[in-house]
Amino acid sequence: MNDLAQQWRAALADELPDAIELRRRIHADPRGSGDEDDTARLVAGAIGAGEGERVARTGRLIEFPSEHPGPAVALRAELDALPIVERTGVPWASANGLMHACGHDVHLAALTAVCRAARRVGLPRPLVAILQPREETSPSGALDLVESGILEDLAVDTVIGAHVQPRLPYGVVSAAPGPVNASTDEFEVVLHGQGGHAGYPQLLRDPVLAISQLVVSLQQIASRRIDPVHGAVCTIGRLRAGSAANVVPNSASAFGSLRLMRASDRDSALAVLDEIVHATARAYGCTADLRISPCEPVLVNDPALAAAAQTWLVRGDADVDVDFRSFGADDFAHYCGSGRRGLMLFVGLGETAGASSLHDEIFLPEDDAVGQVAHALLAGYLAAVSDAEYPETAVTGL
Repeated sequence: MNDLAQQWRAALADELPDAIELRRRIHADPRGSGDEDDTARLVAGAIGAGEGERVARTGRLIEFPSEHPGPAVALRAELDALPIVERTGVPWASANGLMHACGHDVHLAALTAVCRAARRVGLPRPLVAILQPREETSPSGALDLVESGILEDLAVDTVIGAHVQPRLPYGVVSAAPGPVNASTDEFEVVLHGQGGHAGYPQLLRDPVLAISQLVVSLQQIASRRIDPVHGAVCTIGRLRAGSAANVVPNSASAFGSLRLMRASDRDSALAVLDEIVHATARAYGCTADLRISPCEPVLVNDPALAAAAQTWLVRGDADVDVDFRSFGADDFAHYCGSGRRGLMLFVGLGETAGASSLHDEIFLPEDDAVGQVAHALLAGYLAAVSDAEYPETAVTGL
């Protein structure tokens, strides 16, 4: 395994210049969720192992066989961009109103480099490259892919992902065991009251006042109804009501999301959400419609796989973090479970990306992030196929 790692890293170094050029091409011409055919075709062509099998409508699976028997290890990268107008100012910036502001361009280029290098070494187990669509929106591309049964058909028992993360210092890779990303459910509330002239509030049932109170009351879910050790986040991202200063509307709406880090809290938190919505509406003489749209489950890293990856990351000269967790959500969570192990690695950017958070109009990882993500994916593959026994603890004594 050590010889394989050294050979693969050497081959990877040769591939990185072309991968960086590919990253810039992807970045300059992004595609939105559900419209990723062009990006999938570009990346599959750069990998050079055929067009692959179409999955989840606009995605691809590309297989790399092994002479040795055993289940396959899948490496996943995301195809879609976000509806953000880019403000980075680089010559290869997007100009089509979409932007790779979440690092998917980096992930795709890194996966390409790993796969091209893999063709120059003897793989101990088959490798499957997943070019996944619709990570940023519902319906989830990962869920569609999992439900298609193709991972079982290809005997994939482990899926590895790596994601750039500006909240981690540059050069640090997180391989934390257990929950690392939150579940997320989106919800929309419409409160119905009695509108009319703003000068006669005694005759009205004001849904704007009620929805304002609801925004505050929903914070009880995190502060008073969920164990603070595990935490929750309830965010209202959009409010709509009325069109004039002197007219109280008949209805008002709120659109938000609920995030939890423990799967066992999810059902109870959604029940509390329903309780608060309808109780607040009644308190203001209104009625409520509540629509909940389930999105992603909690992303849970396999503990033994995380510990094994920590070992290979250290051997690859990375600084390893074992504690990082985020209330962000990722549909990679759908790959974890049902007989499969999953591992999401987070690759630190620190201040090098120009923005302190993902999904920012000036977010732009430096080109060397391609190599860092590629080495993280390689460490994940090596962890999955290693014959050694790894304790379910953080790295010590390596």
